[in-house]
Amino acid sequence: MANTIIFNKHEYVQQMRARINKPVCWTDILNVQYSDVRTIVNGSMTTEPTALTTSRTRETAYTYDTFVLAADTLTIDTYRVIPILIDEADRFQQSYVNQMSIADFQGKKILEFIEAQMLAQHASFTDFGVTDLANSGDDDTAQLTVSAINIDNLIRAIKRKLYTNNGVDFAIEKGIFIIWRPADFELLEEFVQANGFTEADIALKNGIPVQKAFHYLGVDHYLSTQHTANHLFAGIKGMFNVGFLRSTYGRAKFIEDPGLVSGLGVVTRLDYGWNQPSYYLEFSMDINVV
Repeated sequence: MANTIIFNKHEYVQQMRARINKPVCWTDILNVQYSDVRTIVNGSMTTEPTALTTSRTRETAYTYDTFVLAADTLTIDTYRVIPILIDEADRFQQSYVNQMSIADFQGKKILEFIEAQMLAQHASFTDFGVTDLANSGDDDTAQLTVSAINIDNLIRAIKRKLYTNNGVDFAIEKGIFIIWRPADFELLEEFVQANGFTEADIALKNGIPVQKAFHYLGVDHYLSTQHTANHLFAGIKGMFNVGFLRSTYGRAKFIEDPGLVSGLGVVTRLDYGWNQPSYYLEFSMDINVV
């Protein structure tokens, strides 16, 4: 006899939220903001004070530097929905499809979508290509090949470019990251193991499984299958912003007989927006790869 599935709305939402709250690469890398405000305005000082760079004479007047802020706007105006229809009979007959697995599935799809959208924003980042790797040019769009021979050089070149753009203090404070494709991640694992380490030795402390992330050469390395073709994402953590509408994030609606179809509709919605602050642009890099 099949088990009867009685939908408990509270437990369903709790299970979905438990899934979307699991640590993943984008929650570790992005500056994540939750708000019911449509437009979030951030800012940064753009005029560096000259007080310490200008020579002063005793008993003479000093002058003030004007504090100038550059505004950057994050607008939460895009949305997606994940609607699932469960036929009325299936609610009672399909014992292997229960409400918790459906809730977990919806949460998983939200996480995957955000990760893919983050990686699809590569046009907003600073280019890194062949001449950047060779240290013979900057902001190159020429595609480089990731190999077992050069993967350590690539890591060091990414760090060098961040440091050259005065990012060393940010890197120390927030951390450096690279998101690799599976084939690249395999090459990195090979290099790490050849140098006497295992992933377990250098696992991250944030709860992401070592199969998906570890720390090596001063960088947090992440695995993703959601890349846009020919692009990797690297930089300093917290420099790229994503905003979510608080009142729709991690919630679900339960609709009986939606559209006169006998069954239960379970709909969850994601409202979001992206922003790359111009004053942090050099710290988010689009690695152009073959």
